[in-house]
Amino acid sequence: MAFGDLLELVGATGRFQILHVTLLCIPVLMMASHNLLQNFVASVPHHYCSAHKNLSQSQMSPEETLLITVPVDQAGMPQRCQRYVTPQWHLLVKNGSSGSGERGVTVDGLDADLQGCTDGWSFNMTERSSTIISDWELVCDLRSLKQMGQTVYMGGVLVGALVFGGLSDRYGRRILLLISNLLMAVSGTCTAFSNSFYLYCLFRFGCGMALSGLGLNTFSLIVEWIPTRVRTVVGTITGYCYTLGQLLLAVIAYFIRDWRWLTLAVSLPFYVFFLIAWWFHESSRWLVLSNKSEQAITNLKSVANFNGRREEGEKIDMKMVQESMKKEMSGSKGSYSVLDLFRTPTMRSMTVCLSAVWLSTSFAYYGLAMDLQKFGVDIYLIQVIFGAVDIPAKVLITVSMSFIGRRPSQCGALIVAGVTILINLLVPYDKQTVRTCLAVWGKGCLAASFNCCYLYSGELYPTIIRQNGMGWVSMMARVGAMVAPMVLLTGDHIPWLPGLIYGGAPILSGVAAIFLPETLGSPLPDTIQDVEDRGSGRGPKMAPKEAISLQDTQANLLKQAA
Repeated sequence: MAFGDLLELVGATGRFQILHVTLLCIPVLMMASHNLLQNFVASVPHHYCSAHKNLSQSQMSPEETLLITVPVDQAGMPQRCQRYVTPQWHLLVKNGSSGSGERGVTVDGLDADLQGCTDGWSFNMTERSSTIISDWELVCDLRSLKQMGQTVYMGGVLVGALVFGGLSDRYGRRILLLISNLLMAVSGTCTAFSNSFYLYCLFRFGCGMALSGLGLNTFSLIVEWIPTRVRTVVGTITGYCYTLGQLLLAVIAYFIRDWRWLTLAVSLPFYVFFLIAWWFHESSRWLVLSNKSEQAITNLKSVANFNGRREEGEKIDMKMVQESMKKEMSGSKGSYSVLDLFRTPTMRSMTVCLSAVWLSTSFAYYGLAMDLQKFGVDIYLIQVIFGAVDIPAKVLITVSMSFIGRRPSQCGALIVAGVTILINLLVPYDKQTVRTCLAVWGKGCLAASFNCCYLYSGELYPTIIRQNGMGWVSMMARVGAMVAPMVLLTGDHIPWLPGLIYGGAPILSGVAAIFLPETLGSPLPDTIQDVEDRGSGRGPKMAPKEAISLQDTQANLLKQAA
């Protein structure tokens, strides 16, 4: 009897599983909110230098004050980071329209000295009532701190994956899920009450760590309590919860315009999720592998009672549980490390190519998703569109992987995404509709690439080292997400350079993916030797019917490893 048979005995798809999966999926909605929160709490309002202090009590209108204190740029807009050293009073005589095109370094043929915004900045807060940019004046010389804030958050996601991944295998999924929910709630609350940018970054780092812990342990608890045959459906539902979370964020941000209240709104629900998490049952699979078989039996009997199968649950004993996990327990005795991903030629080549695919996908994805203001479209609308495009993208890539193959689907998604981003560089800035459509298309391709990454990578790595392999490529993805915000800073010097990098990276990795082996219709490798045999053309082929029958197993078994 396998462990799956034990699940069938106590009710594999009964009331317990339905409630269990539902309660675990709800927090995923809010995880998307934290991941993309920067788009709203750190949106940059229009700003210019504040007037000289001796003008603060004058009877002039704001327009007149702006006229004599701030020069304009080449586009005719007030300069953001400079003002006149002394007010240019003679401009008031010229009646605005005739002087508006002449204000700048030279006024009426005379040189006008400029200085920085020594008295601070004035912000146009029509879009948001407050942001971290306006509260802490993160503009001009401090504008790079905005991108640093997102990089710090992604650094927390990376550290959280390393910390919570190991602790989860040692102490269990449930306790780490409880800690992650509490950490997210507390860190988010502290973020909302931060009185400095550095405290804000510190607590956002905690949010990033919590996000990793939530993702890892939520998915583990889901897949370890459901049978293989429904993992594809449940995995898809979980993925679409994240997609819906992107849409939910736009709605919440639209009605809550203050960044502190918005941060609280997406953080306070985690106190409720923390309380709900006490109800969850620890994974019986993990309990058995951790020599806690008695607790595993107690949990299985509890599930049987909840599903109305008390009599079947009473039949479960110690011998039955240990027999069901014999294969897993024997397999867990092997000792493998990340170094084994690079020891043999095929594994080494495969790992390098997959690293490029994951890094560039995440890099370009967050490069697009975290800079919504550059499209010149309402940020709430573009957030909804960017979230909604994931729905058809995931459907199309799933169909493509099933009928065309994993390799062409992965290569195509990346190359098309990169080409689309590069084409967008050639579109004039005033063609906002065209630019937005191209960006949405590119973001959809990158979302499809992410969907393909999980399945394809898991099918490539052998069972004995799949966890290490998926952990490695996931780490590369988080590195890409950390670097993406910093690349935007290069646009201050060369405006087209960020787009070139964001577009070039997916194209190069798409070419690298060509060197990966195709896995459609092939059995999952169990050992490193199986991978080497497949690389040399000696690997076994699977019959089409068998490939179809194992499709559900492949798709979600590998997400579990991630």
